[in-house]
Amino acid sequence: MMKRIYVLGYIVALAMIWAFAAGCGQGKTKDGKRDSIAAVKQTYTCPMHPQVVQQQPGTCPICGMDLVPFDKNSTDATLTLGKEQILLANITTKLVGDTVFSTGKELNGRLVADPSGSAAIAARMAGRIENLYVKETGVPVQKGQLLYRIYSEQLLSLQQEYLLAYAQAKNFPDDRRFQQIAQAARQKLLLYGQPETKLQQLLQQQRTDAYITYTAPVTGIVATLQVTEGQYVEEGTNLMQLEDYSHLWVEADLYPGETAVKDGATVTVKVAGWENEPQQMVVRFVNPVMQDGTQLVQLRGTIANKNKRWQPGLQATLWVPSAATATSEKVLSLPVDAVIHDGNGTHIWVETEAGKFEPRSVVTGEENASSVSIKEGVQEGDRVVVTGAYLLYSEYVLKRGKHPIATHQH
Repeated sequence: MMKRIYVLGYIVALAMIWAFAAGCGQGKTKDGKRDSIAAVKQTYTCPMHPQVVQQQPGTCPICGMDLVPFDKNSTDATLTLGKEQILLANITTKLVGDTVFSTGKELNGRLVADPSGSAAIAARMAGRIENLYVKETGVPVQKGQLLYRIYSEQLLSLQQEYLLAYAQAKNFPDDRRFQQIAQAARQKLLLYGQPETKLQQLLQQQRTDAYITYTAPVTGIVATLQVTEGQYVEEGTNLMQLEDYSHLWVEADLYPGETAVKDGATVTVKVAGWENEPQQMVVRFVNPVMQDGTQLVQLRGTIANKNKRWQPGLQATLWVPSAATATSEKVLSLPVDAVIHDGNGTHIWVETEAGKFEPRSVVTGEENASSVSIKEGVQEGDRVVVTGAYLLYSEYVLKRGKHPIATHQH
């Protein structure tokens, strides 16, 4: 019995020693290193604040946005997007090449109707608007087109005066005074808008006509309409305004010492909504007097309005090159939207292969309203993202939870 108990105790002791040895040696290789891999935990970050990192879902303590998962262990510094993703993100690229970079000043401007193409239509004589042939604004009219027909008792009196003076001049051809009176009565009717054919008809028929029709003196658009059919008007009453929009003024304000712009200078004009169609304009006037209550002077020029696609009141920007700082030297430059500036530096995105984009740190130089010169980090022939760079930056932060340049440089 004692022998059996002794053997059983011996077996238990051996089992405990083996278990202890196994526990001490578990997870170690022959060289003493652990062979077990810790389970990789999912990490979450804020799309707007990548410095916020935690091990479980939640909301950002800074902005309150929902945290999104990302792979913090990835060392890949590139992004690969499909064709549909590129189209949806509006990512476009361009090859870097030498360009002429110039500095200058960007001015805010506006389109204004050119007064030289405007015509104010006023009542030539007192009377009643019997017929109004143009009854709304915005209607295009051609030169010679009927505008309105007026009934005027004043016209009757002038016609009767002319008939009487003409009869006297005819009966007394040698009387110079009668001849002058008839000529004056005739001239008065012409000044009131009676055509020569109407006067000939009046003399032939010996019958007055109290109605007179007026036509458009120029081709244009009805900008204002201040009369209605049947309305009585006085001589000189403004009836409507015609404006020709085939050419428009471009006006801009600037401080006297802001930039040296003189008559004859060539500037670039971009109309809001048509920025991809810049227009060259010659400055025709720089007001030597400041506007009332301001420290601003005004410059002005004229641009052609093809197909009348632009309307007065549209905003525009004027790029005035600076003669003092402009350079004709060719440098590498990129659109300003292609360069991303943040607290970690300045970088761009380069398409290394089709659909594969890589961040690259750059050193920038001078910058104007549309372009920035690149001193380091890019070379001629690189295909750089010019639209959608910020979307690539955001996508990288979302997927990696790190700044692209810090990861790429590391």
